[in-house]
Amino acid sequence: MKVLYHPDREDVQLSSVLYALSDPIRLSIVAEIRRRGEQACNSFDVPVAKSTLSHHARTLREAGVVRTRIQGTQRFLSLREEDLEYRFPGLLDTILQAYELSNRNLSDESENKTDGKAD
Repeated sequence: MKVLYHPDREDVQLSSVLYALSDPIRLSIVAEIRRRGEQACNSFDVPVAKSTLSHHARTLREAGVVRTRIQGTQRFLSLREEDLEYRFPGLLDTILQAYELSNRNLSDESENKTDGKAD
């Protein structure tokens, strides 16, 4: 079985974490894991091919944002919240709050347009 690289807590770099979270697909994956807990890779509803999803999962794992657990043929992703909080206090909470707020605002704008309330 292939051994997957997970950086040690002390080796997680801010620039790598920010890069991993800068992609909207990866950010949505992290937000979903935060909401629902550990998830199988095939459970994410993202508009990308399986190979692209694998690339996003690897980017998140190698940055130290998620941990990948292999069980049989499935891979499960979980957030490394404790490690991220230890290295960069408040960073993940702040980024995910901004992401959720942004999604709410986009949803509100979309509803206003369909209701005929938009300019």
